[in-house]
Amino acid sequence: MNLSQQLTETAATYPEKQAYIYQDNAVSYKEFEHKVSMFAANLSAEGVKKDDHVALILGNSPEFLISYYGALRAGAVIIPINPIYTPDEIGYLLHNGDVKAIVTLEQALPLVEKMADQLSGVGLVVYTGEGIGSKMISNIKLKTFTSMLGDQDKSLPEITINEDDLAVILYTSGTTGKPKGAMLTHRNIFSNASDTGSYLQISSQDVVITALPMFHVFCMTVSMNAPLISGGTIVILPKFSPQEVFRVAEKYKATIFAGVPTMYNFLYQYPEGRAEYFQHMRICISGGSSLPVALLHRFEEKFNVRISEGYGLSEAAPVTCFNPLDRPRKAGSIGRNITNVENKVVDELGQELSVGMVGELAVKGPNVMKGYYKMPEDTAVTLKEGWLFTGDLARMDEEGYFYIVDRKKDMVIVGGYNVYPREVEEVLYKHPEIVEAAVVGIPDPNFGEAVQAFVVTKQKISEEEVMSFCKEHLAKYKCPTTIEFIEELPKNTTGKILRKALRKQINV
Repeated sequence: MNLSQQLTETAATYPEKQAYIYQDNAVSYKEFEHKVSMFAANLSAEGVKKDDHVALILGNSPEFLISYYGALRAGAVIIPINPIYTPDEIGYLLHNGDVKAIVTLEQALPLVEKMADQLSGVGLVVYTGEGIGSKMISNIKLKTFTSMLGDQDKSLPEITINEDDLAVILYTSGTTGKPKGAMLTHRNIFSNASDTGSYLQISSQDVVITALPMFHVFCMTVSMNAPLISGGTIVILPKFSPQEVFRVAEKYKATIFAGVPTMYNFLYQYPEGRAEYFQHMRICISGGSSLPVALLHRFEEKFNVRISEGYGLSEAAPVTCFNPLDRPRKAGSIGRNITNVENKVVDELGQELSVGMVGELAVKGPNVMKGYYKMPEDTAVTLKEGWLFTGDLARMDEEGYFYIVDRKKDMVIVGGYNVYPREVEEVLYKHPEIVEAAVVGIPDPNFGEAVQAFVVTKQKISEEEVMSFCKEHLAKYKCPTTIEFIEELPKNTTGKILRKALRKQINV
């Protein structure tokens, strides 16, 4: 079974049920299935063959959804790309990813024209908008998205898709060097959507707010694929907006919201936010980075809804852990193994560590990637004997709950002592006037490294007050030696705080 086959089955079971809602317009599973079939047939007719790479440079929209499922049905390999990337960033991914066709926004056509000479492998660009017919730029054929949904006479030739065939290449954010393309098979993405949906008890009764970026794997699996293979309804938001989240939650009686910690912070801080908007909410899901415990408790108390924190990474399609729904949620924990996935904490030699010890988190399951595209050396370092080494430091308690301590590369070593930024950030978030916080290491002539904190506050407070607060809750060597007050922490498009940008700010 794969996502495309499952969609056909779901459409046969729930033909008139709403598959997705976008800008208050609903589309049934029957209509969605038809659009996907038409797109796949037209893609094939335009020369896109099995295993060809198709880039989706789109934001949250029905076009993303239809082209994603349509390209998979045609046997193509999808490369989702953030549409706000720079021309250089997009150019690198298109070239490195050996892209043959692109689906993008009409506004991007000038960029395509400018880059045409560099896109020698690209033969087709499908664009959203009101253009008519098809035209050419250099050797690239341009077609409107609407035209790809027409022509009833076209049918998709029979294509055999195996579970180990490549389905998606997800380029990591590239914290070190150039982005790496995690190769996910049909088995990887289907199994993780199915296992995540099963673990979180997602059903045809659920209405899921899809506010995370659809080009990101967190949204792709949790807010898109898992509900759609279960017959649920997704409410697509073009972008995250607290006001819009509350509006659609109330209007459509949403039962699930998935977001990153910064989204929960914005929702909590939004002056008009009230618990009644979330009265039908069954569960809120947090991932992408660690959710500060203080924020978790404040949010749950204000909106009377449980947050289940989980963990994942692109290389695992992405989910490996979630707090289970059938037992108490542990604040600060990423939860336990989801169905069919195994996590363990290991030392530098790959040996499993005892309960409570800190080491690297390693993952095994049907969701683990095939490897990095055209990067055998990096693949060999990350995949060992079937285990994916995540680069995250973690510990496990006696009940099998895992806790992310920090990224290995983010750890600060002060005079030989390990300081985990998350531990310091958790304390900072407890201060009533601090809205956001991030911690990095800076060079120190006496201790090798020292701790620097960046904080965003509700109203002006002094550096001395923040340092004094830290000294009450942390050992001396863990306390920040400097505090910098800023208006907003730098974040990527999924809301993850960018420590790398903060280091650049202080030239570290």
